[in-house]
Amino acid sequence: MVDVYASLAAGIAIAGGLIGTGMAQSGIGAAGMGIIAEKPEKFGQVLFFFVIPETLWIIGFVLGIILLLGIIHP
Repeated sequence: MVDVYASLAAGIAIAGGLIGTGMAQSGIGAAGMGIIAEKPEKFGQVLFFFVIPETLWIIGFVLGIILLLGIIHP
């Protein structure tokens, strides 16, 4: 049976990763659109920088799953 505290910790880990990703991508996206408007050939470089914060939610999701499965006991 999943512990209540483990469920809470998993929810916080996932939510923190998602909120961090959103905050990072908002600034990168706004700046990236300005760069692409002036230099469309920089699209690939801007896309790369826009995708980097996606690792935050992936890490939060994996940590949440680890906590829920009881692999690491808090």
